[in-house]
Amino acid sequence: MITVTEATANAGALKRLSDEGVSIWLDDLSRRRIESGDLAGLVSTGNIVGVTTNPSIFQAAIGSGEGYEEQLADLAVRGVTVDEAVRMMTTADVRAAADVLRPVYDATGGRDGRVSIEVDPRLAHDTAATVAEARQLAWLVDRPNVMIKIPATKAGLPAITEVIGAGISVNVTLIFSLERYREVMDAYIAGLEKAQAAGLDLSAIHSVASFFVSRVDSEIDKRLTLLGTDEALALKGRAALANARLAYEAYERVFAGPRWQALGGARANRQRPLWASTGVKDPAYKDTLYVDELVAPGTVNTMPEATLNAVADHGDVQGDTVTGGYAQARADLAAVERLGISYDEVVRQLEDEGVAKFEVAWQDLLDAVTKSLNSKGVDAE
Repeated sequence: MITVTEATANAGALKRLSDEGVSIWLDDLSRRRIESGDLAGLVSTGNIVGVTTNPSIFQAAIGSGEGYEEQLADLAVRGVTVDEAVRMMTTADVRAAADVLRPVYDATGGRDGRVSIEVDPRLAHDTAATVAEARQLAWLVDRPNVMIKIPATKAGLPAITEVIGAGISVNVTLIFSLERYREVMDAYIAGLEKAQAAGLDLSAIHSVASFFVSRVDSEIDKRLTLLGTDEALALKGRAALANARLAYEAYERVFAGPRWQALGGARANRQRPLWASTGVKDPAYKDTLYVDELVAPGTVNTMPEATLNAVADHGDVQGDTVTGGYAQARADLAAVERLGISYDEVVRQLEDEGVAKFEVAWQDLLDAVTKSLNSKGVDAE
């Protein structure tokens, strides 16, 4: 677990990142982190201004059982289903974290101080169920600074529009492709237009679009290594940054366009790009690669514990490393395509794998909680 000392060891790097317009969010949550005061300590430094969760994070936290024993015992006595038990525990953690971050939310007018919780990943391809789950989660957490995470699947796109249209802030997750990212921004704008038609206050609705980074390099690097030529090997570690930089270019264009202007005039908030999956998976790369090289104003970088510690210790923040790199980014992706590696195939595979991995993590969590409830003499169904 991060300590306040570790997180502030190189406060200059973290402060420079914040000064460049990057909001630093922690990609981790557990009851132990909340109850020990660790999360509050991190927030008090002024650098950590948000929290993201996902099924894998909750599986690791709740699966360990640490800090959840009393609530599990109460849930067992009540005879709740395992699905209800999981939602009671996860929403309790998000609610408590939202309370810790509420001062940041108030100070930034809702821009930061956010805590995200994901819809059941098994609903990723069901629009109506995703919308219903999002409404239920917002009601259960009952905090203005919660963000509901909706995956950027084809079924997720209309769900984003409906949920935003209902005035609920959304973190769109599992974005890998530039085409899908443009569809996500369009879904967000359509949701704002729906909310405006309903007379809702657009200034109270916020959204981020979680564009996944390291997994792109993991898959494309694997294919480049199999090719093995000098040209192929020279492209390793470049595709993910190129993809993210071109996503930021698309963001700049969409939120300067005429359709946006009318909404901006009504005090709507831009949907900020959020760099997700920023932990480096290849030990050959610098462990702060996807932070140092993705600095741009109006973005969020959500970091797992190891990455945050690395940035705090030896991050190298040298200003904007995104907006001047669009031509090179296009050249890098084109070079990968020329070698016979299909961008469309890679991003489609990554989306499918992303949903599947979260489904597995969610099922593992359900299994762990079922075992805990049964051990207390309850037949969880």
